Amino acid sequence: MDISPLWISLKVAGLATIATFFLGIGAAYALLGYRGKWRSLIEGILIAPLILPPTVVGFLLLLLLGRNGPLGQLLASLNGSVVFTWSGAVITATVVSFPLMYRTALGAFEQIDATLPQVAKTLGASNQRVFWQIVLPLSVPGILAGVTLAFARALGEFGATLMLAGNIPGQTQTMPMAIYFAVEAGAMNEAGVWSLVILSVSLSGIVAVNLWQKQRSRSFPRLEDLAPPEETLVKPALETAGVDLGKPGLWLDIEKDLAGFKLQVAFSAAQETLGLLGASGAGKSMILKCLAGVEAPTKGRIAIAGRTVFDSERGINLPSQQRRVGLVFQNYALFPHMSVAQNIGFGLQHLPKSQQKQQVAQQLQRLGLEGLQHRYPHQLSGGQQQRVALARALAAEPEVLLLDEPLSALDTFLRAQVEQQLVETLANYQGAALFVTHNLEEAYRVCQNLLVMAGGRKIAYGPKQHIFERPGNFTVAKLTGCKNFSRAIIRDGQQLEAVDWGCSLTVLDAIPPRLTQIAIRAHQLIFTDAPNADNTFPCWLAATSETPHRMTLYLTLHQPTNGTGCYHLQAEIYKDKWTALNQKPFPWYVRLDPMRLMLLCE
Repeated sequence: MDISPLWISLKVAGLATIATFFLGIGAAYALLGYRGKWRSLIEGILIAPLILPPTVVGFLLLLLLGRNGPLGQLLASLNGSVVFTWSGAVITATVVSFPLMYRTALGAFEQIDATLPQVAKTLGASNQRVFWQIVLPLSVPGILAGVTLAFARALGEFGATLMLAGNIPGQTQTMPMAIYFAVEAGAMNEAGVWSLVILSVSLSGIVAVNLWQKQRSRSFPRLEDLAPPEETLVKPALETAGVDLGKPGLWLDIEKDLAGFKLQVAFSAAQETLGLLGASGAGKSMILKCLAGVEAPTKGRIAIAGRTVFDSERGINLPSQQRRVGLVFQNYALFPHMSVAQNIGFGLQHLPKSQQKQQVAQQLQRLGLEGLQHRYPHQLSGGQQQRVALARALAAEPEVLLLDEPLSALDTFLRAQVEQQLVETLANYQGAALFVTHNLEEAYRVCQNLLVMAGGRKIAYGPKQHIFERPGNFTVAKLTGCKNFSRAIIRDGQQLEAVDWGCSLTVLDAIPPRLTQIAIRAHQLIFTDAPNADNTFPCWLAATSETPHRMTLYLTLHQPTNGTGCYHLQAEIYKDKWTALNQKPFPWYVRLDPMRLMLLCE
């Protein structure tokens, strides 16, 4: 029995698989971020060999590569031809197996967390390094599956190969050809042998890949298999790195067209922690992405440490690698295939090995991560992952540090611990830090200044004390946690009528001419035994809401509640005070301190 079809098939399928590996991965990576109008057409052409009958694919290849085809004529001028040659069989096998490699690689790339390449670029990695060290290693299981499928498809190709390469024994006769012509000649046993060979080769490849993937998953121990992670934060030595970062701070004035609204904001920040506060969709995270070079503004200018990194008028748009920004995402975006030490040292590749080790060791000690340098991200607790992400960003000595809700994924206990360490670390940071958060109290504790956003625009900007005590308008007051509002009408002098509360109030601040509302924070209501004091009114309890340490009281003024659940004011008090207050008969008396009343415009 002639075994040449086996060697021809293995040679053709092997070469075709190598070709589809590079062509498929290249095409998938090129189209990964492309969202242009031609994407559907391009993808249709690339996957056409997967859905067209093989004979149609072979016919099209014959038109292209045959004697009268454009490429065939070119090859003829060079005294070459691929028709009825084993190289023609390689070409057809490559064409029909390419879509499997392309689609599998594209799917593997799309499964990668988009924040990982973004973070890698902010750490100074080039596009080539991002691909080879981040994208490709994380795509290995999917790409290996694509290689296996492409090889199996190339091994079994028949129709297109027959049309372009023919069935020449010893030259182009592959195993599928041998099966077909053996059946046609009535040699069923020979056809059965070749069928078993193809099945064995294809299935052994698939089984080998599955075993490898299972072994790979076992090579990374699970967190529960390790000793319980130590969550006690080591008090780090937070001395500064002593590196001259040049002119600290940033300056930003940008516009960006987004779905549903336009981001239009301008601010500057020196050596400080600036909090970005606002509802979801206000544009906070987009500001960070524009600063990091992940997104490009529609127009405007951004300067970091005295360097212009974006200027729409001058055509300047430095890539992330050249901006020297550190980026910490909500999900931390640690590279899962790298250890803690490798994550921290990722942005230090430009330094000699000895300096890299020194910097990594310094960050491990500063952030209380000693002993964890050889662990992988999935072997760390949430608090440890957050500190590794912060250490990685700081190790590259960025001129601006961008923190996108870095504490939101932590539980309450860890959040308090890690927040305290973050405050201490930021206090010694040499540049400007932007801290995005939804948590009002967290913003107040971590940041010196606040920028409040709504609908893509800046509605308040300044010291946190001023913004919380004198918000100026209803939206800022609401975003900073105020719960008690009433429409207001100006009376005589410093007298106002709170329409929704049904009372007249004395105020101390100058009354703005466009006053629309008056407000007071729930924790600033005062319960008193002096009913004749100014701005003091009788109140009754309508409902309560309880937290572990505080009570929220829903109060009606002037008369008891009618049982419909309506109330005028919310008051927040600690439980020890509630215990004493709850013993008193109604009516209670509540005072709206004139110094705490906030006069608001729309």
